[in-house]
Amino acid sequence: MKKLLLIVVGIPLAAALGWWYFRPPGPPDYGPAYREYAYVSNGKSNTVSIIDLRTFELAKTISVGANPTGIAANSKKNEVYVVNTVSDNVSVIDAERNAVVATIGVHATPYFISVSDDGKRAYVANSASNNVSVLDLEKRADIANIRVGISPGLARVSPDGKTVVVSNRGDDSVSLIDAAGLRVRGTIPVCKEPTDIAILPDNSKAFVACSGSAQVASIDLTVDKLLALLDVGKTPVALVLKPDGGELIVCNFDSDNISIIETTTNEVGGTYLIGDGPTRAVVSADNSRLYVSNFNSNTVAVYDIDIGKLVATLPTGSHPDGLALSQSQNYLLVLNSESGDLSVIQKRTPRKKFEPGEYSLLTMIPVGLQPNAVAVKAFRATKPANAR
Repeated sequence: MKKLLLIVVGIPLAAALGWWYFRPPGPPDYGPAYREYAYVSNGKSNTVSIIDLRTFELAKTISVGANPTGIAANSKKNEVYVVNTVSDNVSVIDAERNAVVATIGVHATPYFISVSDDGKRAYVANSASNNVSVLDLEKRADIANIRVGISPGLARVSPDGKTVVVSNRGDDSVSLIDAAGLRVRGTIPVCKEPTDIAILPDNSKAFVACSGSAQVASIDLTVDKLLALLDVGKTPVALVLKPDGGELIVCNFDSDNISIIETTTNEVGGTYLIGDGPTRAVVSADNSRLYVSNFNSNTVAVYDIDIGKLVATLPTGSHPDGLALSQSQNYLLVLNSESGDLSVIQKRTPRKKFEPGEYSLLTMIPVGLQPNAVAVKAFRATKPANAR
């Protein structure tokens, strides 16, 4: 009887203690006014999924325009902007209400939006009309349309807000826009099929990935001059800077590796195998960790920048693409474009040798069809929770 009692009581008790000991810690408690959401554009659902990052639950799904693609948060006001490629407009989401409060028309076939650091303007490249729409975010209006090269894919504004760099995929050029004068101040021939753009924190240089020629162009923004064409891997599709601006990481989709460029010297410091079909990347705020989504192998790679080593490969959903980090940097959000969900990977420091490793899958959250991009917005609410 004692043995039976021990089994009946002891095993559940041991299981409960084990769960308590090894349980993943929850997100930090910043108080009742704190809000943190992830906004996911669902291209084939014409919706945005809003994930509450305090509870890791789907908070709301809202309708936007047709085929939402790019998405960006305003760092100075509680708004999020969604680019709708087929309906040729931008949806403005009030993050406190999580509702669409305005729709701004642009021109033909936009994909991405870049918001200035002061939160006052945004820039949208219209790939089918060969121009860039300039949006006044206070007025919620398109105030100018600037002619650029052929098939512009991306318009990226510099940190100081003075220059907008535009990659023109159709004619292998880069347009440089004077943001104050609302005019093109220069056009620079670069490499084949320029796509993604990264601009240094000091506004001195821009780097442009050219997926058609396995190169990255380095451009001096102080004199508007091409400095170098740097050879990287096959089909460079994404660029990400370390926050300190010292190194640029290039995702080479068709060679399954990353290239690391020293931004001061314009030299490729090394190339490293990372996974099958690296598509997107994000670097932690402390410059130490690089996360790369491997589209073809359904994994995320974790690369330690300080020691120059791949330290983990983590399973995700099907065809992982867009990435974002939570405000605390302890949660990596992975968009799985084929399975239509979001993987939440937790980073933690094991307290005991028997605990799980540094990274683990916390949860999978269903979103919509073909999730394209994700943006995180953290803020303290100024309106009551039931405000409309």
